[in-house]
Amino acid sequence: MLNFLLSKKLNFILVSMLLTSISSKGQGQVKNNFSLVDELQTLYNVSMLPQYREHTIEAQVSSFDTTGGNDDGFNGKYSYLRKNPDGSLVIFDQKGPGVVNRIWTPTPTKDTLDFYIDDNSHALLSIAFIDLFSGKISPFLHPLCGNQLGGYYCYFPILFQKSCRIVYRGKRIQFHQIQYRLYPQNAVVKKFQAVLGEEEQAAMKKINSLWNASSPTVNNFVSETGGELLTMNTSFNINQGETKKLFDVGEGGRIVGIEFERAQHVEWNKDVDLMVRWDDEKTPAIYAPIADFFGYAFGKPSMQSLLLGSRGRKEYCYFPMPFDQKASIELLYRSYTQASPIEGKATIYYTKSKRLPSQEGRMYTVWNSNTLQAGTPSHVFLQEQGRGHYVGSVLQARGLRPGMTYFFEGDDSTSVDGIMRIHGTGSEDYFNGGWYALLDRWDTKFSLPIHGALEYSLPFCRTGAYRFYLSDKISFEKSIFQSIEHGPVGNSIPAQYTSLAFYYGDKAPATFLTPTRELTELYIPDTLVFYPQLMELSIDGDVQLKTTWGQNTGGLSYIFTTAQESFIKISLAALPSATYKLFVDYTKLGEGCDFSLWQRQSQLTDWISSNGSSGLRIQQFFLSDLAIDDLKNSVTFHLRPNQNQKTFLLNRLILVKQK
Repeated sequence: MLNFLLSKKLNFILVSMLLTSISSKGQGQVKNNFSLVDELQTLYNVSMLPQYREHTIEAQVSSFDTTGGNDDGFNGKYSYLRKNPDGSLVIFDQKGPGVVNRIWTPTPTKDTLDFYIDDNSHALLSIAFIDLFSGKISPFLHPLCGNQLGGYYCYFPILFQKSCRIVYRGKRIQFHQIQYRLYPQNAVVKKFQAVLGEEEQAAMKKINSLWNASSPTVNNFVSETGGELLTMNTSFNINQGETKKLFDVGEGGRIVGIEFERAQHVEWNKDVDLMVRWDDEKTPAIYAPIADFFGYAFGKPSMQSLLLGSRGRKEYCYFPMPFDQKASIELLYRSYTQASPIEGKATIYYTKSKRLPSQEGRMYTVWNSNTLQAGTPSHVFLQEQGRGHYVGSVLQARGLRPGMTYFFEGDDSTSVDGIMRIHGTGSEDYFNGGWYALLDRWDTKFSLPIHGALEYSLPFCRTGAYRFYLSDKISFEKSIFQSIEHGPVGNSIPAQYTSLAFYYGDKAPATFLTPTRELTELYIPDTLVFYPQLMELSIDGDVQLKTTWGQNTGGLSYIFTTAQESFIKISLAALPSATYKLFVDYTKLGEGCDFSLWQRQSQLTDWISSNGSSGLRIQQFFLSDLAIDDLKNSVTFHLRPNQNQKTFLLNRLILVKQK
C-alpha cells in the first residue's frame, strides 16, 4: 500500500507540473469559469464534441491491483487510498479545481459515502453508495445514473474548486472507478449545490429528452449545430470489386449525420468498407468494414447507442465531423468470392459551418484487428501523436480456447502525453458493465445511450462492447496510448480482438490497417462449450433445480433432483447446421440418478448411471454423434430416479464439429 500511495503522490506531482507547463504555453484563449450547467451541456450538446479542451487533465482512481495481479476489488485490498482513525476508507482525494465526471462500480452497498467538497472538516454531501445509481435521490437521477449489464454508473458531474475527498463509511469496499478532470489551475468553479436551480433543471430536461429518445434522428442533434441543414441523397447498388462515392464536397463544412437504409433482407457483410477523407490528407480519416463501424457483432446488427448504431434496416451516425476544405465518403466492396450486390440509400446531413482549426479537431477512427497469443502485448485501441481527445471504443473479442471468457478479465489502461492516467479493473468494467456470464448481468447484447454489450456467447467464447465519451473525453496535447489486456494477468489468454477507436485530432492517423478477408472473416470455432448458467432450458416433470459453484469448470453447475422420470430439454439453436460429437461434463454423486439422451423422440443413448463416489467429476463423457439443422436443434436429457438416487449434477455440454 505504501508503494501505491507514493505512486499516487508522484502522479499528482507530475500532473501538477504538466498543468503548469501547458498553462505557460498559452495556446489561445482558455475557458476559465466552470459551472454545473457547463458540464451538463456536454452531455446533451453533441456539437461540442470536436472542441479541444486546453490545459485540462482527465484521470482516474480505481481499485486495480497495483502489483499487476487480478485482485482488482475482490478482497478490497487495493480499493482505498488510506484508512481513517475511525475505520472509514478514503477512496478519492484530489486537489482542485476540477470535476468528478464518472463513478462506476459493480458492488455498491448501503453504506454511506461522504463528499468533502472544498471543505476538509464537513461533508457537503452524504449519500448511500447505492443511491448514487438508484435514480431515487436528486440530483443523481436517470438517465445519467443507473445500472444495467452488472455495472452501476453515475455521470452526474461533481465540481470542486479547492479539493474533493470521498470517504466510504463501510468496513469493506470492492470494485470501483472514479474518473475526474482537472481544470486549468486558475479556473473559477461555481460552488457545488445538490439542489438544482432553474438552469440546471432545464439542462437535465434536455439530457432526459435526448438520452430517452426511442429512435434518435438527426433532428435530435441539429438544434445545437448552427447553420442551414443540407442533405445529399444517393441510391446505390454495389457489386464486389466496385467503389461507390456517396458524398463529395469541395468546400469547408461539417457532417452532422450519416444514414444508410439497406434494401429489405440485406445486411452488410464484412467485405464492404467505409472510407472517409478530409481535405487533402493522404491517410483516410475512417477506413473500416462498415459493419464494424456501425457496431455489428460478429457480422450481425447489434449496437443501438445514442450516436451510432443500427435499427431495423437503418444504420446511423450522428458524430459531428467538421472539415476545412473538402470531404468525401465512399463504399469499397472487396472482391474475393462471388457474392450478391448490396442495394440501399445513403443520406448525408451536413452544414457549411466549417471547422475552426484552433478550436476543433477532425474526426478520426483507427480500426485494429489482431490475433493475440498468450504472452503477447495488450490489444491497442489507439496509439497516436498530436493534439486531440479520445471519444469512443467499439470492441469485438473472441477467445481462442473454448470455455469461459477469461480473456475479458484484462484491464484497460490509458497513457496521455507519456503519463499513465487511467488504469481499469477488468474489460466489462471499462464498458460500465460487470460480472460476465451471470444471468441478467453481462450475458447478452444490451444497448444504452453511451455504453453497452454487443454480444455475449459462452458456446462461441466471444463478446463485444462499446463506450463513448462525452463529458469524460480524454484530452491529449502530445500523444495518447490506450490498450486493453487479454486475460487476467500477463496477457495469458489467447484471443482475437477487433476494435474501432474514435477520436478528434489535429492530424490523420500516422498509419492505418487495411481490412482484408483474413482479418475480417467470421470464424466459427470447432469446439463449443455450453454452460448451464446461460442455457435455454425447458423442464417437464417433478424437478427441483439448484445452482452450485465448486466443480472447477469456471462457471455454475446445475443440480437437478427429481421424484419421477423427468425431462430437461436444452436448446442448441445458436449452433450452425453440422454434425457434432456431443460430450457431457457431469459429476457422480452417491444420490446420482440414471440419465439418457434424446433428440426429440429419438433415443440417442442407453441409460447411464451418474451414481458413484460422491464428487467424482467426469469431464468429457462421449454421448453421441448429433446432427443439428433448422428442424433438429435441441437435445433432451431424460432423468430416471431409483429409490434415493434422484439427483443429476450437470457441469457442461461440449460439442465438437465434425469436418
